[in-house]
Order: sequence, then C-alpha cells, then structure tokens
Amino acid sequence: MIKGFIFDLDGVLTDTAEYHYLAWRELGQKIGISIDRVFNEQLKGISRTDSLERILTYGNKSNVYSEQEKSKLAEEKNEEYKKLITNLSPDDLLPGIKEFISELKQANMKLALASASKNGPTLLKQLGIAEIFDTIVDPEKLSNGKPNPEIFIKGAKQLGLSSIECVGIEDAEAGIQSINAANMFSVGVGDQKAMQFADMFVSDTAELSYTSILDAVKKKRKGVER
Repeated sequence: MIKGFIFDLDGVLTDTAEYHYLAWRELGQKIGISIDRVFNEQLKGISRTDSLERILTYGNKSNVYSEQEKSKLAEEKNEEYKKLITNLSPDDLLPGIKEFISELKQANMKLALASASKNGPTLLKQLGIAEIFDTIVDPEKLSNGKPNPEIFIKGAKQLGLSSIECVGIEDAEAGIQSINAANMFSVGVGDQKAMQFADMFVSDTAELSYTSILDAVKKKRKGVER
C-alpha cells in the first residue's frame, strides 16, 4: 500500500535547470572550460561536487585543483546560483504541481524531498510549499549521490515508511536509477528516452495524478504476483 511520495526538486517541482546551467557556465568561463546545454544534461540530478568533477574532467583539469580549491569553486557556483533564484516564487511551480500536491495531501500521503540540491529547504520556502512537506533529506549527510539509492531510502526512513510503501518522482535518468535501486515505484517526468526505465512515464508535470499513479502501481504489482 502506497503511503508516501518522494520528490526530486529541479524539473519536478520547479525548473531551475537553466539557473544551474548559467551558474556553471560562468564558473567554467572563469577557469577556461566552455560548457553548453548539451553537456549540461549530464549534470541533472547529481550533486554539486559531482557536477564540478564532471566539468573539470571535461576540460582536462581534474588534477589541476586541490580539494580545498574545488570546494571553493563549488561554493562560487552556488553563490551565483543563489543570486539567480532570488526572485523564485509560488508562480514558478511547474504546471499541475500545486494541484497534484493538494491531491496527495487530501489522500493523507506523506511527502518528502530527495534533492541533491543543498538549497532545497530555501527553494521550498520560496515556492510556498515548505510546510506541506513532512521531511527533507539533507544531501550533506549522505555518503553517496544519485544513482545510488541512498537518498530515496533515507527519504522513506525519515517518513517512517518502507521503500515499497513509497513512490519516487524524478526527471533525471540518474534519479530514476536511484528510485528503482531503492525498490520504489518510479515515475519519470520529461524526456521519454531518458525515462525509459521508469515504471511510469509522463511527458509533463501537468499529467501527474494520484489516481493514475496508484492504478499503475496496482497494475505492476499484480503482474509481479502472477
């Protein structure tokens, strides 16, 4: 029986991917690495530290900086990102999300945020939905980033639920891998090819529906029982 929903943030609740891209691009320019939107797709769903490592590897500079310097670079990117998202508001919730969350709460579902972004709590407040969420996983307290299942397993545990009682919602391939490895029902949003391993796929957040997800869960579990 499903009792909880665990959400990614970027691309699911709101779209800050462009802000992340602009902040990483500016940092890249400072250190002599040029990235484009195609490369930026590789950074979706992974942590700030892992994103920086991918950028440095891409620019053949992975061994140029010390760990302390890398930490400073990551913080520089974050400061630029925080400037860019200053004006984020409830109007920036993706289509249908407000209604979908309301539907979940009416059904007494518990909600958790499982985002690699350390800015998660701040973003939920700006979006006006912080009080609706029962818990937020702190990415700084995790040993592994997505696609490792740790963040979703932790989210379920913080809700007081088992993984099988939860649905995970993601827009990144690494996130879907993380949900599946956590033994949760996975819902993918966005690009169908990237979401090919999701248990259920919707092309747009406006298509998210508690009843349709519940039906898909029941259908999958009946198939497994056979």
